[in-house]
Amino acid sequence: MATVLYITAHPNDHQASYSMAVGKEFIEAYREANPGDEVIYLDLYKLNIPHIDADVFSGWGKLRSGSDFNALSADEKAKVARLGEIVDQYISADKYVFVSPMWNFSFPPILKAYIDAICVAGKTFKYTEQGPVGLLNNKKAVHIQASGGVYSEGPAAGFESGHSYLKKIMQFTGVPSFEGIFVEGMAAMPDKADEIKANAIVKAKEVAKRF
Repeated sequence: MATVLYITAHPNDHQASYSMAVGKEFIEAYREANPGDEVIYLDLYKLNIPHIDADVFSGWGKLRSGSDFNALSADEKAKVARLGEIVDQYISADKYVFVSPMWNFSFPPILKAYIDAICVAGKTFKYTEQGPVGLLNNKKAVHIQASGGVYSEGPAAGFESGHSYLKKIMQFTGVPSFEGIFVEGMAAMPDKADEIKANAIVKAKEVAKRF
């Protein structure tokens, strides 16, 4: 049995969001094809995801210097412990499904906060004499991204930095399999919005069945 983290980074639900609508169809198709797997739903907008701030750096510094966890301040304890929970849950999963819109050529900042929480030396990657090496070699991931324009290809492709950044993170942490499902062009071609969404759902279901 595999464990799947279904990670959504959108303030709206599937009725108001193209990415969430396609994501919903993807995960339902996946569950149908893999009824024995566990799917854990992570709505990043409803989770406590500490930002890497002064408390976190201070707490980490104390621990690295040999201090006991109880020597940390209350804020340091809460933030450092929570960040540890997030990365441990991430490591324990087998597959990752990221769902996000494109905002200003990237993704919502809450997803960046989550990525900061799971990129931890010694857990998802390690430093070696040859450079950093990813440790998640037996995982796989997919990213569902919606955008009003077309950015996965064509003249505007160079502006896209959401999916491409997540791809770098997957490579950095050693995830060998990463695929993108793009729902794009609805604002540029409003008369084709329903068709674009329907085609993306078809692809999402196909990917889900072999994911």
